[in-house]
Amino acid sequence: MKKSTVLYITRNGMLEPLGQSQVLSYLKGLSKNHQVSLISFEKPEDRADQQAFGSVQNDCERHGIRWLPQKFRYRPKVIAPAWSMIVFLFLCLREVRKGNAELIHARSYIPAAVALLVNKLTGTPFIFDMRALWPEELITAGRLKRGSLMHKAIAWVERSCLKNAAAVVSLTHAAVGYLQETYPDELKGQVIRVIPTCADLDRFVPASTDGGGAATYSCVGTVLSGWFHLDWLAEFFQQVAAQDPEACFEVITRDASDEVRLRLGGNEDFQQRLRVFGLPPQQVHSAVQGHTVSAMFFSQGLSKLGSSPTRMGEILGCGLPVVANSGVGDVARTIEHYNVGVLVEDGSSESMKLGLQRLNELRKDPELAQRCRMAAEEVFSLEAGIEAYRELYRDILK
Repeated sequence: MKKSTVLYITRNGMLEPLGQSQVLSYLKGLSKNHQVSLISFEKPEDRADQQAFGSVQNDCERHGIRWLPQKFRYRPKVIAPAWSMIVFLFLCLREVRKGNAELIHARSYIPAAVALLVNKLTGTPFIFDMRALWPEELITAGRLKRGSLMHKAIAWVERSCLKNAAAVVSLTHAAVGYLQETYPDELKGQVIRVIPTCADLDRFVPASTDGGGAATYSCVGTVLSGWFHLDWLAEFFQQVAAQDPEACFEVITRDASDEVRLRLGGNEDFQQRLRVFGLPPQQVHSAVQGHTVSAMFFSQGLSKLGSSPTRMGEILGCGLPVVANSGVGDVARTIEHYNVGVLVEDGSSESMKLGLQRLNELRKDPELAQRCRMAAEEVFSLEAGIEAYRELYRDILK
């Protein structure tokens, strides 16, 4: 039986950790049922690593994926994305003409805008895989002014893609609710699927043995991005340090360790119990397995309703509870539904004390680790994500 052809387009690079975990991992599974072509934009510094480039190339060939890597351009800031759209458009039209794109899977807004144009020109259906609420993220980051001409243009693209896509994919239920309130007419009768980011649950598994010893409270991932409440993390760590003189603290991040240490503050005793360091992606799971609890405090607002933190799936996969805040995608929904952590109201000492009190009670539950793992498998499973996309492809192409 001939496989249907799917063209996947993204501005993310396959030589980046995100591209490998959130694009290639899905496409390798989907390639069993579909002939997949992949257009990505690779950063010059990543392409310079010939060994890594060859590894991805071989990986794609083994799974029958036609990889068409393009050069990512940083500047000029406005012209570079426009140039990406031109390249996307040319390549998409070429692939449609050659019969390699019965369906276009567009990851995020710029690829979706191109897919929309191709749809109008050729009738080829496309999936608008939103990933996040990009206009709101740009506004929060100060890169876009609400009500400006650029904002209106991006909002028009968002509205048009939501209306004309064969299906819409969101990372979170929270974002779907917001979109349905904002675009009730455009989304009337639209097919919408919620597929969170996936975690590698074959690597992020509970430790085989109980390490014993002092408890280790951690945070994994970037904390200096502007999207993270580092002051909340500092307060949480300080409350733990005050209650447990034996507790250790680890921040696994690629951020500047000296700056992270400085902003976490604390006395000399705390600083001696604190480790801040980076690790290659393939080694992070080993470190997380040695932790006891992990914390994540992201900034709230419309821009974060569409966020699905991969680190949460990885932490839960290792059987660890999470300390977090609400207002970030489906984080609160997952924690409350599975009872796998605690939520804090704000970064005050009172909130952190209350959160720590609840955490100490939760940790007495002998089934906590099992629930954490179950939550990871049901929410962040790669296999579940692949199957969800497979069903969506089948429904559109039938």
